[in-house]
Amino acid sequence: MNALSLSFRHILLALAVVAVWGTNFVVIKMALADLPPLLFATLRFLFVLLPAVFFLPRPKASWRNLAGYGLFIGAGQFGLLYIAIRASISPGLASLVIQTQVFITIGLSMLFARDHVKAYQILALLIAMSGIVLIGIHADKFTTPIGLCLTLGAAFSWACGNVINKQAGKINMLSYVVWASLFSFPALAVLSCMFEGWPTIKSGLTGMHVTTWLAVLWQSIGNTMFGYVAWGWLLARYSAAVVTPMALLVPVFGMGASGYFLHETLPAWKMVAATLVLSGLALNILWPQISKKLAAK
Repeated sequence: MNALSLSFRHILLALAVVAVWGTNFVVIKMALADLPPLLFATLRFLFVLLPAVFFLPRPKASWRNLAGYGLFIGAGQFGLLYIAIRASISPGLASLVIQTQVFITIGLSMLFARDHVKAYQILALLIAMSGIVLIGIHADKFTTPIGLCLTLGAAFSWACGNVINKQAGKINMLSYVVWASLFSFPALAVLSCMFEGWPTIKSGLTGMHVTTWLAVLWQSIGNTMFGYVAWGWLLARYSAAVVTPMALLVPVFGMGASGYFLHETLPAWKMVAATLVLSGLALNILWPQISKKLAAK
């Protein structure tokens, strides 16, 4: 299927995915009240790995490719993101800033795959980065320069993971994520032992509430397994141009959920920054389709 528009049922499915991905930043913040960030990330990938690895066949990707993806997405993206959200950036802004991975992915593809950058992509990057600069200017105790840098580092790691994932070719994404967790989980466990220490780990594990365990499982099952499977299912039935614009709603859900559940304030500068970043993302995703329609007239 390569339909030009999503059916109503599939729109609801796509909305469910982006709602899970967006509100997940609030879930992360809540769980970090009980768990140190690297331990939290370790548990996330442990439950992605087990027991699914015993039921899913290894994807047709090299061990080197799986290791690269697992390390960049596990230790890189989520390790840094969890550290940032714990005390250095608000969940709403984190959901927005990390979307810069789109432009970093383009830059890495230019560097390694020799893709050519288009004029509209440069314009989109400048618009989005002006929003990031605005966030940096308004740094405070809730969103610090360190938190912004850590989140940008998470975005860079995500982009690296995207490039590695692309090199794997057409694969079962759920199987790929599960098997790559063979490398995410041990790396995060070692980092947690090194930087957080056994007393902190023990205290975190023994002090976990039911809601914290549910948050960990939500990370593993809801955010990772449901999200990837449903999104991959949609991409298999529709063109990427139809499905991917829905991802623009992730920061909308993220900032909305953070405002509602955590009472994160949304002053004018934050709304302007969000508008700039989302406008840049929208231009990058939608311009090819818009230009085709204009040329056809």
